[in-house]
Amino acid sequence: MGVNLYVGLWQGPTAAQLAALHSAGMHVICDQNAAALVRRDAGDIVGWLQPDEPDNAQPIKGGGYGPPVPAAKILERYRNLKQVDSKLPVLLNLGQGVAWDGWYGRGVRTNHPEDYREYARAGDIVSFDIYPVTHDSPQVAGNLWYIGRGVQRLVEWTDGNKPVWCCIEAAGNDKVVPTAAQLRSEVWIAITHGATGIIYFCHQFKPRFVEAGLLSHPELAEGVRQVNAQVARLASVIHSPTARDAVHIVASDPTIPVQTMCKRVGDSIYVFAVTLREKPTDVTFDVSGSKENDPAVVVDESRSLPATGQSFKDHFDGYGVHIYKLASARQGS
Repeated sequence: MGVNLYVGLWQGPTAAQLAALHSAGMHVICDQNAAALVRRDAGDIVGWLQPDEPDNAQPIKGGGYGPPVPAAKILERYRNLKQVDSKLPVLLNLGQGVAWDGWYGRGVRTNHPEDYREYARAGDIVSFDIYPVTHDSPQVAGNLWYIGRGVQRLVEWTDGNKPVWCCIEAAGNDKVVPTAAQLRSEVWIAITHGATGIIYFCHQFKPRFVEAGLLSHPELAEGVRQVNAQVARLASVIHSPTARDAVHIVASDPTIPVQTMCKRVGDSIYVFAVTLREKPTDVTFDVSGSKENDPAVVVDESRSLPATGQSFKDHFDGYGVHIYKLASARQGS
């Protein structure tokens, strides 16, 4: 399916778990324990893991919840991890409060987004999770744009100096299962806002626990395979410098935000575009530096769009994603 990294090992890592991953050719980011330290020179382990979601209210012995783990304590653990192994990066995954200030699961720190800049100091890679399709709050449910908000905030809170990853919901519950189209939209919303890594959350908890819940849904698994293949094909483009302020858009429905990302690679310009509401709209693009009147090729869709000057138009369904390849005006000059 194109997954190349395993994040987290339940009640591990153990020697058996690490051996199984090695036999599958799978890299891993895991807790830094004795079993992992024995294998750190084997090349399978590519990073160390902080405790998951320390920004959320923490369960207390005897029942109930106490406050989140203080950022200072997580920062201290980060320094301890780096003291043992300064070479491998440390991954810190945070909860949905990154994107949603009203997340009540933070307890006494609900509506305190100012905490996150301090938390972000405690990882070399910083990620977060929010699952809008399966969410039980009406404020978040169905609003895939929260993913973009969270990524953008982490980019800002790390001053753009650290890789930001994003967890994507890749399993369902007793009420709803994300579609392949929704999953693809979430992935590209994350990437166009600045994510450089995608983690798929594959567990199903309801109506019963299925560890590899994603594999229970062939259409969703195929969606993961397809989007991973597309991201891999375009990886060199995604990693190239962003051409900021090169794309200007006008949506036929002005209430629908459109997120774009523009890359110049050789004689080509790539424009990645995602609409951020569950409503259709037409979008007109004006791409500075593109070759005038040259058609825009829609990547992986077997179609192209006529251009007038440096402008072209396309239709987007709700949370639609399109990727365009254009010739640069420098081509042939």
